[in-house]
Amino acid sequence: QVQLVESGGGLVQAGGSLRLSCAASGRTFSLYDMGWFRQAPGKEREFVAAISWPGGSTYFGDSVKGRFTISRDNAKNTVSLQMDSLKPEDTAVYYCAGAAKRFTAPIRVGTMYDYWGQGTQVTVSS
Repeated sequence: QVQLVESGGGLVQAGGSLRLSCAASGRTFSLYDMGWFRQAPGKEREFVAAISWPGGSTYFGDSVKGRFTISRDNAKNTVSLQMDSLKPEDTAVYYCAGAAKRFTAPIRVGTMYDYWGQGTQVTVSS
């Protein structure tokens, strides 16, 4: 079993920054491509970012492109999401996700991931 635990969420003002972290435990050798998704009240789950194994390629959703960055530390089994220039529209629960395989292209579909964290709340005030 693989467990993913997100941390780093909180309340920030518009224009501020937050850094989310996802710590993996268990059979971490089964983790390859990783992603971040978010879900706001009344909205569907939205793709935020993805990073390949071992970390050479990254991809971002249009709504966060240029403001968010994703990185991973494979030795520590962690994945981070640096969020800058936050907007009220970024308010959501953020989830990290892991895939048990390596894909040939960034995976934007949540159902393609095998493991999910419990989520961490990010609230951006205007």
